[in-house]
Amino acid sequence: MTNAQNTGAAGRFLLPGLGGLIALIGLGLAGVGGYLVALGGSWFFLLMGLAMLVSGALIAARKPKGALLYGIALILTAIWAVWDAGLHYWPLVSRVLTFAVIGLVVALIYPTLVRASGAQAGRGAYGLAGLLAIGVVATIGYMFVPSHVVSAASMPDVIPVAPGSEQKNWAHWGNTPAGNRFAALDQINKSNVDKLQVAWTFHTGDIPQSTGAGAEDQNTPLQIGDTVYTCTAYGKVFALDADTGTQRWKFDPQGSAPNWQRCRGLGYFAAPVAEAATANAPAPSVSGACVARVFLPTGDARLIALDAKTGETCKDFGSQGVVDLKTDMGEVKEGYYQQTSTPLVAGNVVVVGGRVADNFSTGEPPGVVRAYDVHTGELVWAWDPGNPNTTKRPPAGETYTRGTPNVWSAMSYDDKLGLIYLPTGNATPDFFGGTRTEQDDKWSSSVVAVDVKTGQVRWSFQMTHHDLWDFDIPAQPLLYDIPDGKGGTQPALAQVTKQGEIFLLNRETGVPISRVEERAVPQGNVPGERYSPTQPFSVDMPSIGNQTLKESDMWGATAFDQLMCRIAFKGMRHEGVYTPPGLDPALQFPGSLGGMNWGSVSVDPTNSYMFVNDMRLGLANYMIPRDKIAAGASGIEMGVVPQTGTPFGAMRQRFLSAVGIPCQAPPFGTMSAIDLKTKKLMWQVPVGTVKDTGPMGIRMGLSIPIGMPTLGASLSTQSGLLFFAGTQDFYLRAFDSGNGNEIWKARLPVGSQSGPMTYVSPKTGRQYILLTAGGARQSPDRGDYVIAYALPK
Repeated sequence: MTNAQNTGAAGRFLLPGLGGLIALIGLGLAGVGGYLVALGGSWFFLLMGLAMLVSGALIAARKPKGALLYGIALILTAIWAVWDAGLHYWPLVSRVLTFAVIGLVVALIYPTLVRASGAQAGRGAYGLAGLLAIGVVATIGYMFVPSHVVSAASMPDVIPVAPGSEQKNWAHWGNTPAGNRFAALDQINKSNVDKLQVAWTFHTGDIPQSTGAGAEDQNTPLQIGDTVYTCTAYGKVFALDADTGTQRWKFDPQGSAPNWQRCRGLGYFAAPVAEAATANAPAPSVSGACVARVFLPTGDARLIALDAKTGETCKDFGSQGVVDLKTDMGEVKEGYYQQTSTPLVAGNVVVVGGRVADNFSTGEPPGVVRAYDVHTGELVWAWDPGNPNTTKRPPAGETYTRGTPNVWSAMSYDDKLGLIYLPTGNATPDFFGGTRTEQDDKWSSSVVAVDVKTGQVRWSFQMTHHDLWDFDIPAQPLLYDIPDGKGGTQPALAQVTKQGEIFLLNRETGVPISRVEERAVPQGNVPGERYSPTQPFSVDMPSIGNQTLKESDMWGATAFDQLMCRIAFKGMRHEGVYTPPGLDPALQFPGSLGGMNWGSVSVDPTNSYMFVNDMRLGLANYMIPRDKIAAGASGIEMGVVPQTGTPFGAMRQRFLSAVGIPCQAPPFGTMSAIDLKTKKLMWQVPVGTVKDTGPMGIRMGLSIPIGMPTLGASLSTQSGLLFFAGTQDFYLRAFDSGNGNEIWKARLPVGSQSGPMTYVSPKTGRQYILLTAGGARQSPDRGDYVIAYALPK
């Protein structure tokens, strides 16, 4: 019997089948790769496709040269991959692994192929197949090791909490009005954090439901003494025993909104206070009802004051405990104006901004910021970005200026300087600014410092000029004192942005501490639009995740979806962070989610490390002439937004592959530490795995630390720990804040967008780590959990 006859069924069916499959893949790769070449892209996919087409045909014809040709093509692929992507793990995997797996199969059938040709087969192919198998297995195994890590060069000292200086309460959304999210507590530390266990769990019974623009649990609870206060996405408030989670009272505002329901935090005020914010403020009572008040912002635009002890409304505040925030706003359609972030309690005033429904039209509800007396609910002052002369209520029959920049994120307060810091958005709509006024352009996408007593502007600093990218300031400004180089300190303000820039300003004057350069940026050609010739870049602070993308930055789970991402990229205009929207498709990176978002930052004042979490998602967009906008276009989250009142609507889509993963190379989300003294990046690690998500929304169940988009706040403690839960997988994590190493994690029942907080019970002396878990953004898994962790008793 000849060798050819000895191949049996393998020769008759396996070789033609495998060869045909390789040839078919090659044909598709060559065809689509040819289209990429026509767009000016890489020749690799066309050439590899042709090589696979010929190789497959030869294998199907039982020619050993087909396998040899494929081997040569695989070697050249590896060389090209290193040339194209460098020695970076995830980009190399995307380029090589698919072809390596095919190469492994080809090596295994090579002896059969040789025998089918009538020759004598040796065992060398099996050795090669073994090497390829080891390489493939090792590559897959390395997926479970964090990549793209910036390692710490040194470790800061951990300074114990001095006796008597322990934190007593978590009384503000960011722990302090400065937004530091730092706790001077060290009972839970690096030596025992791995022993944390669930101490108690509370169910609110109020599960947030969302398809992207609905309800999201993004709450950071408060703790005052032995009571924890938390609110749900729908505005229900619960007071819980800090040691047991037992409900003490509940308040239901009986209100609703058609979209964007969330309660990121509550405000808290307790009498007595050192000084009234206004000369006419009544002397605060120290006994009776509402000595301490909890302020609830609602999705239907109300501000409600509750007795912190009983949960009853404070009848002396506004109208029976309620201030209607739609007053003097003109027409407010349902869902067009609402409260999403925590109100700021500053002295004897409680200050609120508001979210407006971007991109529906011009002339949307006003972006006014208002301060109310914490006792009476009377309006103390107003800052109307469209009319600075309106400092309280507008004249009878008039409204605050409509369509102006708003303040939807959390504000900060410096009681020594008497300044409130407002992170502003831009005038509606986001992507066409030809109808904006001079005042709109003056105040948009800025940090504005106003006097706590009058609301008068002391200074402002703009971080995007004539914003056409929805780069509103998304995060609470961090107030922190840094060395001045003369043995003292200077009052600083650190502001993270959606565009990945971090600005460091003197918070007394608004003058940059870290150098800012105005740089020329691309100009657009949309009729009726105007463009800023320059944009500010914070050149001495690290930029995070905002590189100008190239075709070689495109990525995919396989070479095939990477190819499709390359084609999508080559079909768009991309000129860096400030690529202007146009009538042609353009790529904005980072997109309108960031970069950094509302979770803000935390800081460790013992070593001046600031901790920043980010997401890296691009936005594909283009402008649509008014006559081509379909009736009923809304685009609350993505899709076509009408921008009524302008000549153009806009199409917005996340820059994702055909299987629903970002088109640029990982990581898609990181945690970074920046030394505010030196302005240097100290470490950076990818955060989050694909355990609870994956391509096409399929849960992979694998703890691959690729680094997923993050959304939420972090918590820093004096014990050298950094806690974070705002990932796509269902974990609360603790990192070593000195080097970013993950040293503990706890599985959550669902994902979380909550900012973890911590406190020590005044009754038991036990330290708790507390968070809520209502579901990760975009996750269908939802819950109503409030979970406290502590060390074993």
